Amino acid sequence: MSGRLIALTGATGFIGRHLLQSLSRRGFRVRVLLRRPVEVPEGASSAVVGDLIRPMNMAAALAGVDAVVHSAGLGLAMSGTPEDDFRASNTEATLRLAEAAARARVQRFVFLSSIRAQTGLSAPGIVTESDVPAPTDPYGRSKLAAEEALAGTGLDWVALRPVLVYGAGVKGNMATLMQLARIAAPLPFGSLTARRSLVSVESLADAVATALEAPGPLRRPLIVAEPDALTLPEMIAALRAGLGRGPGLLPLPEGLLGLACRLAGREEAFARLSTPLVARADGLPVLGWEPATGARAGLTRFAAGQA
Repeated sequence: MSGRLIALTGATGFIGRHLLQSLSRRGFRVRVLLRRPVEVPEGASSAVVGDLIRPMNMAAALAGVDAVVHSAGLGLAMSGTPEDDFRASNTEATLRLAEAAARARVQRFVFLSSIRAQTGLSAPGIVTESDVPAPTDPYGRSKLAAEEALAGTGLDWVALRPVLVYGAGVKGNMATLMQLARIAAPLPFGSLTARRSLVSVESLADAVATALEAPGPLRRPLIVAEPDALTLPEMIAALRAGLGRGPGLLPLPEGLLGLACRLAGREEAFARLSTPLVARADGLPVLGWEPATGARAGLTRFAAGQA
């Protein structure tokens, strides 16, 4: 690697922290773009403070930069967030950063989008990059709008659409699943058969590096998913294997389980993990990407690291 300079947003978040370390290990110089003055994250070669929603210091932030990796934004876990906030943070801020990157003659813009830019909470068949995007919530719509805005900038861009990401430091539903796996008692999820695609944060970081190094132009979205979609019982079994335990699963009927989750106020979380969402990464393997692990082995390794 030639020491190309990468501008990275979101370096203090779950995915951004992993990207910073991964890119640094690969020999990239990484300039982190921070919203507020904080200690410069380990692995960064430099830092610039600014606000993407109210752009400041963009010329300084992007001076000499070869590529931008944009991972900052409002996440899906921000339930109850107004649609205008998603639009401001995920769409408008992305466009402003991309416009500044175009002025700075940045060679490539890698945008961390989401599978939710392409589909809703679940999908009856396998989701592919050739499907017409049909987001169903403000978060997904804001990510798709950002992709569409990038297409109008003249930049060589790529939007990575990861499925559910797991790894050290994860929050949201995957963190809840890890908490459930730690419970010593049997869990009543054995009857659930819907499969969902996953991707480790390490595999996602490899996808970002592949997008940075691929010959251009790209100018398209790419799904990021490991090939082995798992059921919820298989996820729990893999996590518990990493904790040195057996699966410990009981086959409670799905209807009763759903009712219990509704009564507990966990209906949405249950729906995300009990309905199917299988996505296939077609474009990235053509560019040379290989997942760092399969989902089953990856979950076991992840849990072992949390033991």
